[in-house]
Amino acid sequence: MDITLRAVHDSDLPVFYRQSNDPDALRMAAFTPRDPADRSAFDAHWTRIRSSPDVVVRTVLGDGDVLGHAAVYGEVGEREVTYWVDRAYWGRGVATAALRGLLAEVTERPLYARVAADNAGSLRVLERCGFEVRARATAYAPARDAEIDELVLTLDA
Repeated sequence: MDITLRAVHDSDLPVFYRQSNDPDALRMAAFTPRDPADRSAFDAHWTRIRSSPDVVVRTVLGDGDVLGHAAVYGEVGEREVTYWVDRAYWGRGVATAALRGLLAEVTERPLYARVAADNAGSLRVLERCGFEVRARATAYAPARDAEIDELVLTLDA
């Protein structure tokens, strides 16, 4: 599958909304909006993201189909990566290819990432892209309505 990134189009948003309401994906991601089904909150969130000069956000395409999104956001020196891939494409290298593409575009370092400690797939993606676990924390995960262990990773070079 040919994985590419491009700017987010308005037509991508309904796909992102559907993807962000997959119960299994929500549980795995853990750190999600409190109410992912709140369409007005979703729309407001994406309006902020797309209008911010401090956010680099891209649509992930697989052979031309929208498979998810990837972004870098935050204050200089504390910027984080995030990504979301449709569950139907998990385990196929899509997230790794998308994150590698984003990291080639956004060359500033360090970059950070956070992942639920039990999210082995996402941890593997981050490590394949050069991130290293640097800390462990406990944080509230809305998708699980509980405090859970989280790993904090850094990409220095």
